[in-house]
Amino acid sequence: MPLPDGPLSRARPGRERIMAAIRTAAIEEFSLHGLKGTSTQAIAARAGLTKPQLHYYIAGKEELYEELLMQVLHAWKVVFSFDQAASGPAAVLSDYIRKKLDHAFDAPEMSRIFTREVLDGGKNLEGYWPNSQAWTQKKIDIINGWIARGLMRPLDARLLLQHIWAMTQYHADYALQARVMMGAPPDTPIDREQVARELTAFVLAGCGIKD
Repeated sequence: MPLPDGPLSRARPGRERIMAAIRTAAIEEFSLHGLKGTSTQAIAARAGLTKPQLHYYIAGKEELYEELLMQVLHAWKVVFSFDQAASGPAAVLSDYIRKKLDHAFDAPEMSRIFTREVLDGGKNLEGYWPNSQAWTQKKIDIINGWIARGLMRPLDARLLLQHIWAMTQYHADYALQARVMMGAPPDTPIDREQVARELTAFVLAGCGIKD
């Protein structure tokens, strides 16, 4: 793949296409091997570039990894916030579960980048945890408010959120196992509507909420 002449410029034709290929390749590699196990050579090969060409566009794998990891975290903050304008716990939790499942089905590799980082010790998440705890606390406060108003049974709101994370994240991190256990052929998508219905009904019933 030829490189553009002169200094790097985001306006140059082809640059964004090449950067998109690099990011796509990096997502695949990082989701499979994490930061430590991924090489720039592997990213370059998957993107259809030579290693020198790759380094023309990025300084190293670390900056690319941080960019993608922060992209995951930002998406989770924006997409998975509670809609406080919704009518009550049934609507809010149903919407939350649906969004988490859609993300797991539609972007499993991005989700697994986060999981790999946690498995590797979470060094690159040290600055993220305080904000994550604050965002989670806001959800906990909302849930506790519902409990205080008698809209759902008394429970540990923090554990409820963790259980929802585990059940939805399963379809990203354990997508292969889910497919095998459900007997889904490799070329046939899993019926996410069935998953969403069953999981939502399970959570709402466990919370003592009548939809």
